[in-house]
Amino acid sequence: MATQSHTDALRAGAAAPARRSPPALKWAALAALLVVALVAPFQFYPVFLAKALCFALFACAFNLLIGYVGLLSFGHAAFFGSAAYVTAHAVKVWGLTPELGILLGVLVAALFGLAFGFLAIRRQGIYFAMVTLALSQMVFFLALQLPFTGGEDGIQAVPRGYLFGLIDLGDNLAMYYFVLAVFLAGFLLIHRTIHSPFGQVLKAIRENEPRAVSLGYKVDHYKLAAFVMSAALAGLAGGTKAIVFQLASLTDITWQMSGEVVLMTLLGGLGTIFGPVVGAFLVVTLQNYLAGTQLPVTVVTGVIFVVCVLLFRRGIVGEIGALLKSRG
Repeated sequence: MATQSHTDALRAGAAAPARRSPPALKWAALAALLVVALVAPFQFYPVFLAKALCFALFACAFNLLIGYVGLLSFGHAAFFGSAAYVTAHAVKVWGLTPELGILLGVLVAALFGLAFGFLAIRRQGIYFAMVTLALSQMVFFLALQLPFTGGEDGIQAVPRGYLFGLIDLGDNLAMYYFVLAVFLAGFLLIHRTIHSPFGQVLKAIRENEPRAVSLGYKVDHYKLAAFVMSAALAGLAGGTKAIVFQLASLTDITWQMSGEVVLMTLLGGLGTIFGPVVGAFLVVTLQNYLAGTQLPVTVVTGVIFVVCVLLFRRGIVGEIGALLKSRG
């Protein structure tokens, strides 16, 4: 009987169409997305795509904190904007190359993240959010008052320079591929982090912090490390954006920018790896194409946000993932 059953199973397997394993499908989808990203600048304006990638990285950095640790920060614009200012100043005034300017911006954002995190992570819920918002406003007033920031005019006409002294980033196509490489590096780092043992501890803290404490994990250390990493990646996005647009301004560091990244993350799907990317592209596309019309951009994005919150509470990617899972 056992032999007969085994034979029947082999026949059934031979008759059934070949099935690809979920990891194979996942890697095939990623390869297809990479191909789309490589050819996209030949169909769309490269600077627009570069802007969308910068904000996608910013949203992914924010999602690392709220989606996998459960910490809602209303002050992430401080890291994005401070890195933009430092990068712009280092490249324009000190004459650093763009990669060194961005690295300096990332370092400053990480230091701000260390200070913010040290002061805020012992608070929970709305108190944590308010502490980050208050600290972010302090950074905003510093950006408004410090001499090197240019006040309300910001730092303009930042030279894009030559990447590693070889590649002219003044060419929009070269600029786009540089931003794509930066985005992929940040995205893969986040992906690797959330699938590592460190990431599993972060998820455990999000789900049940008292239990994580009872298991012996130093929760504050994990939360601080995640906060600094999120701030550094937000700084990477801000510094890169300053090179793309050759500008660092107060818009990058206002509380509205912190709210915008919350909007992108919620629209795409909180706690999903691709959700912030989809949300960022959706918001940036709306802002870009509605700017040439008579429609009020903020009202339209606000209506879309309300509809998504009411009907798609898990965000676009979250709802699609749930639908695919329900169908097996």
